[in-house]
Amino acid sequence: MTILRQFRLFLLPLLGAFALSACGINSVPAAEEVAKAKWADVQAQYQRRANLVGNLVATVKAAGKQEQDTLVKVTEARARATSVQVNAEDLSDPAKVQQFQQAQAQLSQGLGRLLASVEAYPELKTNQNFLDLQSQLEGTENRIAVAIRDYNEAVRAYNTRIRTFPDAIGAKIIHGAKPMTPFQATTPGAEEAPKVDFGN
Repeated sequence: MTILRQFRLFLLPLLGAFALSACGINSVPAAEEVAKAKWADVQAQYQRRANLVGNLVATVKAAGKQEQDTLVKVTEARARATSVQVNAEDLSDPAKVQQFQQAQAQLSQGLGRLLASVEAYPELKTNQNFLDLQSQLEGTENRIAVAIRDYNEAVRAYNTRIRTFPDAIGAKIIHGAKPMTPFQATTPGAEEAPKVDFGN
């Protein structure tokens, strides 16, 4: 009887440890950190775009004095977009994420208008600085799309993990986990990269 009792005493902690390991003790924070890292990638790509926009505006400004109004609007949209910051702790606040998304959408729209106005300046379309910036901007828009997709996938995985058994137990009781907000387009077509193909 004592051997059986000792075996039970030995087995109980092992079963308890196994049960806890299956309740999101490690997997929930790991999934959260992946989502936060992906959000940092989104922000880095938007910052890259903001940096390029400044150079693009300066190049267009030198070539087209008539487009001052468009240039001012793009510069203001860039300033708003870079002033709205969402840190990793804000990712469960839909209002803060939406504010960031709206600021970026306004910059996308202004940038689209700026690039469309360049059609009036054939000499600008052959300017090497402009062509380099155009190419970098196209690449950045693609990187933004990939970063958003990766972030949304990480958020989906995290949100699924904290809502499904058995990880939901650890997520609620131990971590107090809240769902994260995915990145969504705030205006129709905002998820589309602005067209930057000026033809010949």
